[in-house]
Amino acid sequence: MELYEAMSTLRAVRRLKPDPIPDDVQGRILNAATWAPTGGNVQPWRMVAVTDADKKQTLEDLYRPYWEAYIPGYESKMKNMPEEVQASTNRALDAGTYLANHMHEVPLIAVFCFNPGIMTITDIDQPRTSVVGGGSVYPAVQNFLLSCRNEGLGCVLTTLLCYEEPAVKELLGIPEDWYTCAHVPVGYPVLGGHGSISRRGIDEMVSFNSWR
Repeated sequence: MELYEAMSTLRAVRRLKPDPIPDDVQGRILNAATWAPTGGNVQPWRMVAVTDADKKQTLEDLYRPYWEAYIPGYESKMKNMPEEVQASTNRALDAGTYLANHMHEVPLIAVFCFNPGIMTITDIDQPRTSVVGGGSVYPAVQNFLLSCRNEGLGCVLTTLLCYEEPAVKELLGIPEDWYTCAHVPVGYPVLGGHGSISRRGIDEMVSFNSWR
């Protein structure tokens, strides 16, 4: 698939079929993640590819209450949105609820992990939330998402399970000095899957030489 087409049509796809992913396809999307750049080429991330039915069910059981708690606040925000935005947001919420109730069925949940002890986190002492460490993890996640897009697979980056990190670590045997940062359910789309996206343009997002 042409790269710009993949990037400009990569949607968050939450309605996923239980159909298995062929081994060769799965191998390609996993391999794509390993190509991502990291500081010093240390690759301070790992992925646990969850395919076990019982473990997927446990992840769903941990995830669902946080999704259900998230909905009322977002529905409240929707009251001030234009009608067309409300309609698209309702569709997204419905798709999110579908995922929360069917996550155990997806063929693969990719759990991305990181080890801050082997990262150079240059903003760690700033008086704000540190984000620099993500620069050595999230490029791998994006590679993985784009590879799924290229293979016709639906996928979505989720983070609600980070609220339950201790339970997830215990479930998956993640070592004490490794932590979770993304959970990506993957499968073939139930509906149309990927397609056109809505984003702010460069006139709003980019300024040259100084902030405007």
